[in-house]
Amino acid sequence: MSALSWVLWITVALVVTGVYLSWTAGRLDRLHARIDAARAALDAQLLRRASVAQELATSGVFDPAASMLLYQSAHDARLAAEEQREVAESELSQALRAVLGEPGQMEAVRAVPGGEESVGELAEAVRRVPMARRFHNDAVRAARALRRHRAVRWLRLAGHAPFPLAFEMDDEPPAALVDRSTAHGAPAPADAGGPSRSQPPGPPGGERERDGKGTGGDAGRRGDGAGAGH
Repeated sequence: MSALSWVLWITVALVVTGVYLSWTAGRLDRLHARIDAARAALDAQLLRRASVAQELATSGVFDPAASMLLYQSAHDARLAAEEQREVAESELSQALRAVLGEPGQMEAVRAVPGGEESVGELAEAVRRVPMARRFHNDAVRAARALRRHRAVRWLRLAGHAPFPLAFEMDDEPPAALVDRSTAHGAPAPADAGGPSRSQPPGPPGGERERDGKGTGGDAGRRGDGAGAGH
């Protein structure tokens, strides 16, 4: 192989390597931007949940102990430092389940003026928090998998960007809010044992067939009887 061929192959290898590294760095930047956007959306949903919880705590519907528990948990979640954020948000989820899990609490909240709107807003917030957290953690997993590649680590393609961390918290919503969102957001299942509402029940074809078979059999038996008589 001539020197020109060696130079050509080395040039091609360098170009392919450069293209791959440029594509990897661009993909890593897009994943980091996706993480930032997902975290901003998660923070907005968590703030919305804490704000509605504070409004309910100061509405005077709950007893003093429940109001204090809910208000303090929402207050701590809104003002928690970054390293304490997951714990504070988990404690707010536990407080919501404890307060709204009491029998008759949801009916009492809906009975006050504006209570139905507050319950609907809180149900929407607790439904969107797990979705936003899942989107954020999916982006974090993709970025972490790419940053573990040897080329990314050796060539420091991530630059000075911090290693992405998932947001882990207890985001289980109160059962009363889950039942409400399911009842208002999901269509009612069709009755498997009855006829469809969109189509009227058809004529009993099976009975007509059975009747026809029975009529034909009776006529055949009468014909046989007449032949035997002759």
